[in-house]
Amino acid sequence: MRISQVGSLSFVLLLVWALPVLSQAPASDQSRSAAVDPAPPQSPGAFAPAPASFNDVMDRVVQREHFFVAQMRHMRPLVETYLQDLKTDRNGNDSVAKDSYFLGRLDMSDGPEDTSFVGQPGFGRRMLNRLTSVYAMRFLPLGFAQMVVLDTDFQKKYYKFTFVRREFLGELRCLVVDVEPRADAGIGRFMGRIWVEDQDYNVVRFNGTYSPHPKTSYYLHFDTWRLNMRPGVWLPAYIYSEESDLKYGVSKGLHFRAQTRLWGYDLKSLNKNSEFTQILVDSPQSDASVKDQSDVAADATPVVAERMWERQAEDNAVERLQKIGLLAPVGEVDKVLQTVVNNLLVTNNIDLQSDVHCRVLLTSPLESFTIGHTIVVSRGLLDVLPDEASLAMVMAHELSHIVLGHKFDTKLAFNDRMFFPDENSFQRLDFRHRPAEEEAADAKAVELLKNSPYKDKLGNAGLFLAALHERAPDLPNLIRPHLGNGLADGKSIRMSALLASAPQIQPERVDQIAALPLGGRIKLDPWSDQVELSKAKPVTLTSTREKMPFEITPFFPYLTRLSVPGNEKVALTAPAPK
Repeated sequence: MRISQVGSLSFVLLLVWALPVLSQAPASDQSRSAAVDPAPPQSPGAFAPAPASFNDVMDRVVQREHFFVAQMRHMRPLVETYLQDLKTDRNGNDSVAKDSYFLGRLDMSDGPEDTSFVGQPGFGRRMLNRLTSVYAMRFLPLGFAQMVVLDTDFQKKYYKFTFVRREFLGELRCLVVDVEPRADAGIGRFMGRIWVEDQDYNVVRFNGTYSPHPKTSYYLHFDTWRLNMRPGVWLPAYIYSEESDLKYGVSKGLHFRAQTRLWGYDLKSLNKNSEFTQILVDSPQSDASVKDQSDVAADATPVVAERMWERQAEDNAVERLQKIGLLAPVGEVDKVLQTVVNNLLVTNNIDLQSDVHCRVLLTSPLESFTIGHTIVVSRGLLDVLPDEASLAMVMAHELSHIVLGHKFDTKLAFNDRMFFPDENSFQRLDFRHRPAEEEAADAKAVELLKNSPYKDKLGNAGLFLAALHERAPDLPNLIRPHLGNGLADGKSIRMSALLASAPQIQPERVDQIAALPLGGRIKLDPWSDQVELSKAKPVTLTSTREKMPFEITPFFPYLTRLSVPGNEKVALTAPAPK
């Protein structure tokens, strides 16, 4: 990623795809469609003899990196970048000054392209996030996504390699190698350090920047991690980027942190209609399999018919969100959310005559909403909630919409309304409630909580709201919802009654945790989109600087290797303690 000057008053932040690309003829629409899900290329080193020297090792690494680029041409993962601009006070402490958010689908079949979900006509076609200053800094999201590739033409003739040591990353024993471009290698070559697993010699991590840069441009630093998602297949999952002292213009400096996540690699398999291929037709002579139920069959009553119609609209919306890759498949985290909902229902003696379901939205912005009788909570919101009482507060608000019978637009019961491009999802799907319904849900939620097992811990929930309200002006993109109502808008906040009774925020207290950093609670499998709660051990904080509510931290996943098909190990994604 680099910053390049435009005219005399602006800079552009991007990774220039100026590296030589493997030769490939332009694909027609038909060939591009056919290339979406071919069989992956044969692994070039699956049965190769062990390398005899460091030079042989690097031959194998280069070969595997070319194999990786070929694999990525067949992938269409979702890519999400969340960026926080930082400011430093007179005491040297950093805080968030501004944020940016991007979500799209990455397509590398014919060079890097993308489609955006959040209003831009394309990551690479529109510049965002202009900073108010004499110089304008703009961020191109595609630049962050392009950090998945070490070098599209990674060749030994362009680089000098220096063996450093052996090192474990999680379970993997890795060769650590410093990589430096040769003087005649050209502009934009990778410079930094790579970690190579010592079985098949895949690059599993690379950390550094690109060099050299033109006089009017600057490359940014990044740390990219790949996970072993299938046996022999290593694909990018996390990218962390940070700059603290990069100077540009006369006296301006660049200070930011950014997280990029990729997931949805196996959406085609996830959404395969397996039932169609397994239809069993009973023999006409098999009378035992046919039972006349005319004595019990009956048309639905008007009330039942209305419920069935609403359920059809709900199912259509939930199914579409999962096919896109925005909603996690049913899993263990749903059961945790369901337990909280059941606690609220049972202790308040509520019988809804219909099941309430819970699902996880896979994006970072903090939002929750209902789709009929399905409660949806974003991964980002689950990450930052400090305790179960705070989670109960979120679930109580959404459950109240269901208990109060707030209307759900059943236009989605018509399946043709699901026929839209993935990138139009946020424009075509809207689950917001009217302000009056939001106020009624707030009041009902407080009532539910006061009769629940969480009634003695509502101060913690109020403390979370206080922290959110305090940080909201600096985090507009983190708190901006895309499908439902927001938790805060800078002026007002959800569940304000709890906020009024919350204890005072004391930043100097290490033991008062109002909110967690992003990424510390939910673990996402980028291949299957399954989520589960992180099993990382709690870390004792040593200073108030380590509290970092709502903030971005680096990635340090615990890497594992898949050796048996179906053994679904996933890297642990909790931030490493400082």
